[in-house]
Amino acid sequence: MTDPGTTPAQADMSLSVEDGRIAAIARAPEPPASTEKPRRVALPALSNAHDHGRYLRSASVGAFDKPLESWLPFMGLAPGADPYLSAAAAFARSVRHGVANLMVHYTRVQGGMPYVDEARALARAARDVGNRIGFAIAMRDRQGIAYCDDATALAALRPAIRDAVAAQLAVKPVSAQQQLALVDDVARMIDGEGYGEHVTVQYGPTGVQWCSTPLLAAIAQASADHDRPVHLHLLETPYQREWADRTHPEGIVRYLDDLGLLSPRLTLAHCVYARPDELARLAERGVTIAVNTSSNLYLKSGIAPVPEMLRHGCRIALGLDCTGIDEDNDALRELRLAYQLHRGWGFDVTMTRAQLWAFAAQSGRRSVLGARAGALPGGRLEVGATADFMLLDWDALDDDALFPVDPFELLLARGSGAHIDEVVIGGRTVVAGGRVQGVDETALRAELLGQLRARIGAQPSVHAWRATLDALSDDLGPFYRKSAWFGCC
Repeated sequence: MTDPGTTPAQADMSLSVEDGRIAAIARAPEPPASTEKPRRVALPALSNAHDHGRYLRSASVGAFDKPLESWLPFMGLAPGADPYLSAAAAFARSVRHGVANLMVHYTRVQGGMPYVDEARALARAARDVGNRIGFAIAMRDRQGIAYCDDATALAALRPAIRDAVAAQLAVKPVSAQQQLALVDDVARMIDGEGYGEHVTVQYGPTGVQWCSTPLLAAIAQASADHDRPVHLHLLETPYQREWADRTHPEGIVRYLDDLGLLSPRLTLAHCVYARPDELARLAERGVTIAVNTSSNLYLKSGIAPVPEMLRHGCRIALGLDCTGIDEDNDALRELRLAYQLHRGWGFDVTMTRAQLWAFAAQSGRRSVLGARAGALPGGRLEVGATADFMLLDWDALDDDALFPVDPFELLLARGSGAHIDEVVIGGRTVVAGGRVQGVDETALRAELLGQLRARIGAQPSVHAWRATLDALSDDLGPFYRKSAWFGCC
């Protein structure tokens, strides 16, 4: 399928690759009457426009069924691990599910080494696995516990946990200049050591509620000066909407626009609670919105207004946010869920199949690659495009084979990562026979989990901190429900 949803599937075709590009797509020689060779269907590889490159799943650290505001602290519960192991395991799982381009908003630093060395480990993991990543360096300078100053948030907690929460979560501000300098340091290392093919360095302000106006203004200026992408969370939860309306009565999207942040260089993750006038402005400025369907359901955040986004002409892209409906990072299952949720009810059509495929394979490339996306055309199978594609086991997908069926129909009905047999990225076969080729994924996982278990066993304080997080979660509920944090920002 050269451009699923737009052009019909073609049978008995062959595809050839030269120098990392698709060189030819032609009718294959007449197949023999009977053959033991399995049938396969070719699709463009996918792009995941919002993720964090984490391997651990939320339920493994006791964070299932929690809203974002109490879920976030749990993401730091497990001790830091070897950054190469953690990244390579996450990247391997991603490419095995057909993702060529992966956004990594790096909000969980493993620690134990200088930041540039940790970034180098992630770059090496991307090179070994064979995918491309957007590496957005997390930036923030305020409000580490709730959507208000830390002192106000701590006062709302039970006294027994205040000191522990303050020690772990209260923000220790770093100047905007130091944070920008770190991005420059990482970018120099990536360019100087030849990782640029696999890594696009980006600014990663975590969210407006976590970043001061001077920091956001400095990022906007630096992005314009260096033509460097920006990746930012926005309006993910109802509490963030309330905070935005109270703190920025002029409108939070207008506020970002006035700072100079709204441009085609910007990707906004979530936008679940964006309003029509805000969506119109985002569309006008060429901003990409990364929609994270499973994550928003998992964290009880809500359902993004995708049909409204499309009506306003917004550029939207698929994001997995390290989740997936089964905590499996299955991008095909994710696109199916997004389509079934947003395609319209009854005979109404609010998301076409062509829009779905642009969402899954085309729009997110810019979020990950930035300006390089123009030099690496993809998201379609056509001569001259970058050779990013996956081959699915058609016999397994069409296992009942009663009538001739459009492959895209079956993909949208039942396709998953389990059907992916081969993945090619930039002409390099990174998955064959369903197995990642550049690294031993099974061994990586075993070593990573063994390391984490050993470190947890050697740090009894981890269990005490988990109990504190449970108490914090209990205390944050009434804090947000009673709007006790309003006016303290």
